[in-house]
Amino acid sequence: MNKKSLVWKQYLAIAAFAVLGALARQELEIILPPLSGTGFPIATLLINLSGAFFLAWFYTVTTSFIPIVQWLRTGVGTGFVGSYTTFSTFMVESQALLAHGAIVVAAVYIVISFVGGFAVAWFGVYLGNVLNHKKHAPIDGE
Repeated sequence: MNKKSLVWKQYLAIAAFAVLGALARQELEIILPPLSGTGFPIATLLINLSGAFFLAWFYTVTTSFIPIVQWLRTGVGTGFVGSYTTFSTFMVESQALLAHGAIVVAAVYIVISFVGGFAVAWFGVYLGNVLNHKKHAPIDGE
C-alpha cells in the first residue's frame, strides 16, 4: 500500500472513531447531568478520567502486548478518545463554577480532574504492563 493510501486510511479511521467518541460522550452527558445543588460536572469528570485510563491502557497494550496497525491505533487514540474526552469543557465548567462563587466545588473538580487523571493514566499503563508481563511469563513446567 502506498503512503498516500495509508494517510487517507488513517484520516478515515480518525473520522469514523471520532464520531463514535463524540456520540459516547453525548450519551454520558445526557445520562449524568450535573449534580443538583452543587452543579458539579460529574459527566465531564467521569468522561475525562475514563478517557485518560483507556488511552494509557490502550497505547501500552497496543505497543507491546497486542500490536495493531498504526492507522487503527491512531483512529482509536486520536479519533475516539480525542472526541470523547474534553479539556475545553473541563476548563469552561471550572470557570463557570468559579464565576458563580462555587469556589470549593471548582477546587474539588480541578484537583480530582488532575490528580485523578494522572492516577488513572498511571493505572492504565500499569495494567497494560501487567498484561504484557503475563503474556511473556513462563508457563509452569517450562
